[in-house]
Amino acid sequence: MKSQKTTSMIKPIKLIEVKSEIGAGTRGASMGVDAIKIAALDFGSNFFKKFKGAEVQNENHLLLEPVVNDYAKRIKGIFTLNERLAKEIKETLLKDEVPIVLAGDHSSALGTISGIKLAYPNKRVGVIWIDAHADLHTPYTTPSGNMHGMPLACVLGEDNKERQQNKPDDETIEYWEKLKHMGGVCPKINYNDLVFIALRDYEPQEEFLIKKNKVRVFNLQEIRKKAVERVAIESLNYLDHCDIIYVSFDVDSMDSRISSGTGTPVPNGITEKEAGNLIYYIMRSKKIVCFEMVEINPTLDKENLMAENAFEILQKATNQLNNDF
Repeated sequence: MKSQKTTSMIKPIKLIEVKSEIGAGTRGASMGVDAIKIAALDFGSNFFKKFKGAEVQNENHLLLEPVVNDYAKRIKGIFTLNERLAKEIKETLLKDEVPIVLAGDHSSALGTISGIKLAYPNKRVGVIWIDAHADLHTPYTTPSGNMHGMPLACVLGEDNKERQQNKPDDETIEYWEKLKHMGGVCPKINYNDLVFIALRDYEPQEEFLIKKNKVRVFNLQEIRKKAVERVAIESLNYLDHCDIIYVSFDVDSMDSRISSGTGTPVPNGITEKEAGNLIYYIMRSKKIVCFEMVEINPTLDKENLMAENAFEILQKATNQLNNDF
């Protein structure tokens, strides 16, 4: 007999807003959350009324101050912000709610993953990273110093000194170690608990780590050959050994022709339809405990197109969570 779903089976969703852009090199990502809200209004949607919400206090005032840590810009603010976010994520998960994180720049992911690990210290966390970029830089390898290129390295406990090209100052190293050990756990994830989808723009230092650790990467050629439903299934199967899964969606995973509304657009990405279908199939897994969407920058956009595309994808994610738990 087929079991019937009841309201009690559906975990409540909590929208967590992180209007921060101190990890990015281009200004404007802190407005991404509000751009999504405007898109929802334009669609006549009551989406942001349907769910409980919270906003994590940001450190954007640091944008007005001189950069003192060249190889990890505004790292003290990154630490403060992500400590707050980790606490919010932990509390949300322990209340048996599903956090949906809407953030500015991608450095927020280190706080989100830290919070997941704080809530579930004994569980193995899988990560599906849908992004044009690997975000595997460290203060020892970064060409830009922008910390939105470092969150994965941070939660992996990675320094990549084998490919070191920078000499960070003592304060940078101190805060990098504090970030890596946030919550008292380092590393928080392992390389074989990580899947990249739509990855196509990364530096040799990051490529070294990907190849050395045999990280699973679904590039555009494989995505087109298999179609996104198969990629979603294979990603989840690859992470089957993990107890829980976090999904991180950077809008620059989509092709730069769709919209210029992100700080680091990259050609040859997935379409908005492929992105939506990918999220639809991934979010059906009962192991998903958190979804994060980042890097929408309306100051670089035309007619709020990126936020509109992102909102449609966001709806698919939340609909699946509502249906499948």
